[in-house]
Formats: sequence, C-alpha cells, structure tokens
Amino acid sequence: MSDRRGGASSGGGVRGELKQRVKTGRGRTLSQKRWLERQLNDPYVARAKREGYRSRAAYKLLEIDERYKLLRPGQKIVDLGAAPGGWSQVAARVVGPTGRVVGIDLLEIEPMAGVEFITLDFLDPEAPDRLTGMLGGPADLVMSDMAANATGHKKTDHLRIIGLAETAAEFAREILGPGGAYLAKVLQGGTEGALLTDLKRDFATVRHVKPAASRADSSELYVLATGYRGAPGRAASVDEG
Repeated sequence: MSDRRGGASSGGGVRGELKQRVKTGRGRTLSQKRWLERQLNDPYVARAKREGYRSRAAYKLLEIDERYKLLRPGQKIVDLGAAPGGWSQVAARVVGPTGRVVGIDLLEIEPMAGVEFITLDFLDPEAPDRLTGMLGGPADLVMSDMAANATGHKKTDHLRIIGLAETAAEFAREILGPGGAYLAKVLQGGTEGALLTDLKRDFATVRHVKPAASRADSSELYVLATGYRGAPGRAASVDEG
C-alpha cells in the first residue's frame, strides 16, 4: 500500500508474540480479564500504537480501502460514531487538504488534524443539514463502525447492530451525492439480508466484506454499498465479494 495510506496493508507486521496473561482479582470479572488479555495479545492493537493510529479499527478501513479503493484525495466523508477517531484518521490522510472529513459522535473526541469533530446524535433532525454544511456539499462516503453496547445475548446484539446499520443507511441517503458510497458494520445472522435488499434499491453494487483485521472468532462483517443513485426502485447487482 502506498505511503498516503499510512504504509499499512493486510500483510506483515501482525504476527502474534508470546501471549500475556492477566491475573484475576483487583475487582476484575472473568469477561473483563478475557477482554484485557485479548487486547494485550492483539497484534493489531500493538501495531496501532507503533504506527500512531488511535485504534486497531483503523486497519479494517485500510484493508477495505486497499481492496475496493473507497478513499480518494478531495473527497467529502462523514464518519458516524467516530470515537476515538481511527477511521477519521485514515480518511483524513487520504483525502488530504482538498477533501473534508467530519466525524460525529455522542462522545467528545480529541481534536485531530484534517478532521472536524462534532458532538451530536446523528439521529438529531438537524444533523443532515448541519453535516452537509460542514462538508460544503453532499458526501462522497458515509462510513460507520458503530456497534451497540453488547448484552451478551447473541440474537439481541445482532438485532441491535443491524438496527444501527439500517438507521445509518437512512441517514446516508439524506447526505450522499450521486455515485456515493456507504460502509457499515453488521453481524452475521440472517436478518442483515433485509438491509442488503433495501440498499440494493438505491446503490449499484452491495457486498459483504470481512477485512483481515476483524477478529477471526468474531461474527463481524461490513456491508459496502457503492454507486448511490439517489432514487429507489432500480435493480442492483449483489457481490458477496
């Protein structure tokens, strides 16, 4: 991958090292212990620290972009649920000074060069007009790595994240320009088929993507819709790519 994308590719530099184990105690639950061990032993977490990315999630977008060439200089991009800013960081490095990246989240985000962050619920009725104004026109890409807080109940968690993706897709339709793209996190489980069918009405191509940086034991997927038409009712191709 070229230098403009931070020198990250899905290749080397992510092999595991000796595993670190976390002792129980100090008020930690078993699930907290497992999460901390996974973080300490995750090669993408270590790599993000070395290369200056705000989160390991940056590599998911880098890998998706490497395959599908989503990001280009001069684009206008909205990052939904942007905290802590890893995806915005990747986007800003590619779009450069001629582009604009706006990140929106309910949480405040530490400022970042090349990105304008706004603390706001994207469901706020004023959000589409406000973001379009910040971008200076329609968006080229709306992306979302949002996930609802996990309940531990697989079906419930699946429905909640699909609901977020569907709502984000409706938001994307309001601010995308013709030919724009939408990228969002989903989970495997069946009901994402309804989301794909809905997206096919308005986008030329809809596909599932599983970047290498998504943990192998996770049901996490991304839905990528490209070629926004701006009007429903037209057939689209489907690529499980």
